[in-house]
Amino acid sequence: MASEDTVTEGLKVRGGTLMPARNVRRHDVLSFRFRRHQLDREPDAGNGPSDVALLDYGVQDTGADGAAWALALRGASAAGNDELALTWTLRGAPHAYRRSELAAVAVATAPLSEADATKRIFDAAKPLKAAGIPVLDALRVVADHLRGIVSSPTVKGEVSGRLSERLEQPYLRFCRPCDTTHVHEMPFRLAALQASLELEAETSPPVLRRIAGVEPQRYGRLAGEAEPRFDVIRNHLRFYGPARVRDVATFLDAPVKEVEAHWPADAVEVVVEDAPPAGRPGPRFVLADDLDALTEAIPAGPPRTVRLVGPYDPYLQLRDRELLTADEGRRKGLWPVLGRPGAIVADGGVIGTWRPRTSGRKLTVRIAPWGPLQAEDRALVEAQAERLATHRGSLLGEIAFE
Repeated sequence: MASEDTVTEGLKVRGGTLMPARNVRRHDVLSFRFRRHQLDREPDAGNGPSDVALLDYGVQDTGADGAAWALALRGASAAGNDELALTWTLRGAPHAYRRSELAAVAVATAPLSEADATKRIFDAAKPLKAAGIPVLDALRVVADHLRGIVSSPTVKGEVSGRLSERLEQPYLRFCRPCDTTHVHEMPFRLAALQASLELEAETSPPVLRRIAGVEPQRYGRLAGEAEPRFDVIRNHLRFYGPARVRDVATFLDAPVKEVEAHWPADAVEVVVEDAPPAGRPGPRFVLADDLDALTEAIPAGPPRTVRLVGPYDPYLQLRDRELLTADEGRRKGLWPVLGRPGAIVADGGVIGTWRPRTSGRKLTVRIAPWGPLQAEDRALVEAQAERLATHRGSLLGEIAFE
């Protein structure tokens, strides 16, 4: 963070001038995020599969419906999917991006520093540190080997095995489930894009291949040099604002101090007046250019919008979960340790959960509302279930309301 811009409790200091925070309501925040995620778009409203703003940040591809359903909910069309590519990035999870932008994404999703790299690879850092190997150097070594191994499409298990044969002990761990010694998972995943490798779509186990036309980045540039449109801290404020420093750090698996050091100079404080109590104190910020969009009045009587978002949809990846639902029991039900449901989101707020079940070609969607459903919402939920079945290439068998 620039010296003239520091985050303080209750005020944003810019150029030595104290600026009072703007007050908003929780409803304003959820409405802003819903619109910023483009969940209010009509089906096929976008110009092709890549016309979704969130692809600047990446769309996680986890679960049965994954990125494809998340993008469809945001107006992307299914035609021309070669415009998109999958690669491991934030938190080591597979994310979809525009293929033409992968070189810029490689810079943006690199660590911010050595300390950031150390935190992102978790327990893999300890043996490297003991051996006197800087983590960024270790990640470059892994990227170099990955590039050499994957000269043609190769299944992940084979890549891991060959990589483990080339690396020394500080890079390896004994895996009890596999009953063998192999490379730590996070360095493997985080180095793949740096080696200019992508994941072939719809492969399980995943198949890695070289990205045509993109040279390996090998951590030659760190995230602090990212283009603003792909900057991961700016994008968190852009899609999940108003957000706290700790929210961003948790989302990125980055140290709080590193996020603070790279905090955008044009972030301004916002106070959410009716925010539920949370265990993460600290002011919330949004980008200055987004302040009007956050506080602008929504036209009276707009059509209500309901979406069945998937369990790992970006809308549910926020780190201030208490803002999305204040009830602790409902939060536990929406984000259990295992077996997450999807969420029924209406104009930004969650009104229940859903789970799919497939038998042959028939899809059953089980709906668990958090309160009585109005006739309008019930009809919209049913329409979304039909849309999901069509997206999956299934027949809708039953919509079971609990």
